[in-house]
Amino acid sequence: MPVVCLSPNGVDTYHADEPPDVLLVATLSGAVRLSRAADSRRWNLASRALGDLHVSSLLREPESGLVFAGVHGAGLYRSPDDGRSWEPSMQGLAHEHVFSLAFVEKPEGIELYAGTEPAHLFRSRNLGESWEELAALQSVPGREKWNFPAPPHVAHVKHIAFHPRDSRRMYVCIEQGALLRSDDGGDSFRELHFQDAGFKLNKDTHRIVFNPRNPEEIYLDGGDGICRSPDGGETWERLATPAMRVAYPDHLYYSPEKQGVLFVAGGGTPPNIWRQTGDAQSAIARSTDGGRTWARLEGGLPDELAGNIEAVTMVVWPRGFGFFAGTTDGEIFGSFDKGESWTLIADGIPPVSKCVHHRNLVMGRARVRERSGAGSQRG
Repeated sequence: MPVVCLSPNGVDTYHADEPPDVLLVATLSGAVRLSRAADSRRWNLASRALGDLHVSSLLREPESGLVFAGVHGAGLYRSPDDGRSWEPSMQGLAHEHVFSLAFVEKPEGIELYAGTEPAHLFRSRNLGESWEELAALQSVPGREKWNFPAPPHVAHVKHIAFHPRDSRRMYVCIEQGALLRSDDGGDSFRELHFQDAGFKLNKDTHRIVFNPRNPEEIYLDGGDGICRSPDGGETWERLATPAMRVAYPDHLYYSPEKQGVLFVAGGGTPPNIWRQTGDAQSAIARSTDGGRTWARLEGGLPDELAGNIEAVTMVVWPRGFGFFAGTTDGEIFGSFDKGESWTLIADGIPPVSKCVHHRNLVMGRARVRERSGAGSQRG
């Protein structure tokens, strides 16, 4: 069974012949390989690689079988053996934090894409042997306003998505600053305007998801909630705000089987609150009406999940689909029945986290302990 990857900002949907039994996880301390134990619901830690590097994104390209790892401060690595061994893949990459990864199949072959922090976009047409920058991203009007709230206050390419029926149409999420669309394979970009007066953040864009039956219908989630466009991003309606159960929606999926069914995962409060509480109150929720209302999924998930759900992967096989989810507390949950039930398949691995989220929670928990200790002394 080929490996399936779980990472905050890599490829998050895979297709397989059957439910997978090998999972490669991006963590703060390298890439962790988990394998399903025989006759058990638990998964074993089979190996670790990439030392103590903070892995932000993972991608397994199905045709070649190559796996790519975007690393904070160390660029990009490539593995020919499903994550057991790695080699640098940096020729032409000008920045050492590869934040996001994607690929698209075109008539002339596979193209790989790497989004970085700071926000630049690179493409490889030879499976990572060399990379070229898509310079048009740097010419988007308003680029000087892109930023990220946490130090060093530098925006990054959060997500890259391709239209399922037109490989030249690309959507790029800049966190924070813009939602961009290209209709010519990255030769030019234009900004799509989704915000109204109710939005507070600086065009905080996390992820674009397509309705598989009508890919002109797209969904965008971000720090201000979830939006829907019926026409490829030309017009938008806001479906859900931070008042919903998942106040900080990050990972978003459209059911491969049912019209109007979506799944979302993320924090119950935004990351700046975690620095005070140490509790993300994270959850996974489902909508059955196209994203207008949401209900929290239970079925084995803890009632209180203090670590944030930082990575989710959906796996689709001929007779069903399921999910893997990883948290900042090093927990991995799995569902193999379309999200109906969940099992803690592994824990005790290094934290799964994008940028500063794990640090925010550590700071918050230290402050809670300090306040608790001060209260005990006063008592």
